[in-house]
Amino acid sequence: MTASRSIKTSFAAGELSPALLGRADLRAYGNGAKTLRNVFIQSTGGLTRRPGLRHIATLPGPARLISFEFNTEQTYLMVLSAGQLQVFIGDAQVAQLPAAWNAAQLPQLAYTQSADTLLICHPDLSPIRITRTSNTVWNIGSWPFTEVPTHRFAPLDVSLTPSATTGSITLTASAGFFTSQHVGTRLRVGGKRVDITGVTSATQATANVLDTLSGTTPAFDWEEGAISTLRGWPTSVCFHQDRLVIGGTRDLPNRLWLSQTGDLYNFSTGSGLDDQAISFGLMSDQVNAIRGVFSGRNLQVFTSGGEWMVSGDPLTPSTIQLTRQTRIGSPVARLIQPVDVDGSTIFAARSGLGVYEFTYTDVQQAYQANDLALVAAHLMKTPVAMAYDQVRRLLHVAMADGSLATLTLYRAEAVTAWTAQATQGAFRALAEIDGNVFAVVERFGSHRLERFDEALALDAALTGSATAPQDRWVGLSHLEGRGVGVVADAAPRQDAVVEASAVTLEESAQTVQIGLRFTHVVEPLPPELLTPVGARAAPLRLVSVTFRLLNTAALAVDLGRGPEPVAFRRLDTALLDAGPMLFTGDARLRALGWRRDAARPLWRIEDDTPLPLTLLSVTTDMRITD
Repeated sequence: MTASRSIKTSFAAGELSPALLGRADLRAYGNGAKTLRNVFIQSTGGLTRRPGLRHIATLPGPARLISFEFNTEQTYLMVLSAGQLQVFIGDAQVAQLPAAWNAAQLPQLAYTQSADTLLICHPDLSPIRITRTSNTVWNIGSWPFTEVPTHRFAPLDVSLTPSATTGSITLTASAGFFTSQHVGTRLRVGGKRVDITGVTSATQATANVLDTLSGTTPAFDWEEGAISTLRGWPTSVCFHQDRLVIGGTRDLPNRLWLSQTGDLYNFSTGSGLDDQAISFGLMSDQVNAIRGVFSGRNLQVFTSGGEWMVSGDPLTPSTIQLTRQTRIGSPVARLIQPVDVDGSTIFAARSGLGVYEFTYTDVQQAYQANDLALVAAHLMKTPVAMAYDQVRRLLHVAMADGSLATLTLYRAEAVTAWTAQATQGAFRALAEIDGNVFAVVERFGSHRLERFDEALALDAALTGSATAPQDRWVGLSHLEGRGVGVVADAAPRQDAVVEASAVTLEESAQTVQIGLRFTHVVEPLPPELLTPVGARAAPLRLVSVTFRLLNTAALAVDLGRGPEPVAFRRLDTALLDAGPMLFTGDARLRALGWRRDAARPLWRIEDDTPLPLTLLSVTTDMRITD
């Protein structure tokens, strides 16, 4: 009989895919876990029970979230729902405006910000500009184009014959071309601008001349506006090197336009001078509908078929270069804005099975796409939204099934750890503002705006306080008829049911926290039983397990007989008297009985007690038959 001791000093590899349960030879195996639910991995390798979610507002329906930073002291949360824009500062709504988008268009909305202006676009929606006047005064309007991009949609053998060179004229096409949707469209005939004012037939339209035309003979050199009701509107947008970048439209999904330098709404290419607009298409051996443009070290273009780099220092019509870097591809069913993490760009894969890091390598002078979820592929269930918490170094990814995967990414300490978050509902949208992560959560048939709050240990929760103890607490209409957890005067109380928007406690309290319980689970990988000559077989016996804890108020461990709460020893050196008793130190538990299933984890932490838990390391002592 052989005694064995294993010490897990880090969870820096996070939850590993079930496909890796037989790969004890991997470095990630020693720092990974089988199950990590409702916990966050710290940058130092330990794990902690995740914060609860604070209820902020009930929304009219599905929504998108956008963070808007006006300056270092004023940040706003924009909540976009069908036909409506709500503006929040912190947890308070300060403005509400009618908007043009509908519920079906929400998943494809793209956006970018500059100073006090937010630009929003959708391939079927005239692009929108939202400007801030004050905290409570916001305006929604159209992009103030000086010149829209143009493109030749008609066959090259179709000519236009103007009836005159100035004023109101008639344009006659040599083949059927005009439709009623051409009204309001700008054309360039021989480089001169004319605006369509009416359509008489498929071959004839009236127009107003803005620049005197060169003659009245048939002209083959002409283009029409590439951004219009007829041809569609921008798909994606960003700012780069003092230019406004438009990535694709409905009818030209693989074309890229950069405005004139310093003149953000002027897309006239002119004579090709350095500061004039740039227009070009992405041509390759596969479809490359642009799904995102991102300003990083270079202008990065994310398409349905791969990732591209636009280089040139500075970008000018003569120096610009376009190079495909990788072939991962981005989702087409919805637009997921890439996010920056320490100079790398994180994007969701088109397959729905991965989240990739698009990073530049000095050695190869090119970008590489690394799958951050390679060892946790089971958590990738078609990403629909992402948000990065820069304060805690956590990347949150909401999935189509409503689950939430959280990545702790800290390269300096080699921490790349995924965990899974679950709640009584589904996560639908995310945004981050100054370390506060907001979420749209669908619960009980309605959509709510909530945010992670380290002061809470319950979900959809609200807090209350009173100068004198009281037993009835109101204002809980969003949880009507639901069983809820209660923390009163910093201690858990018996669950209650919300009736008439209120909860009545058995004992009065001055402070309360009321919301939905959630369960955290920590389950290790099966023990490593490898030897130089192969894997050892069971049976084995768990002798003891020691948990090193930090500021922990509750711990329940299953050693084979179901979860049992651990009673902490009351040592002055191990207590921090702040609210509930917080324990710091080692909790050692003894176990009995032999096990024949070596694939079954030796222990399991599972608890829904709304109190803090921080686990730093685990030491396991076993005996194995020879």
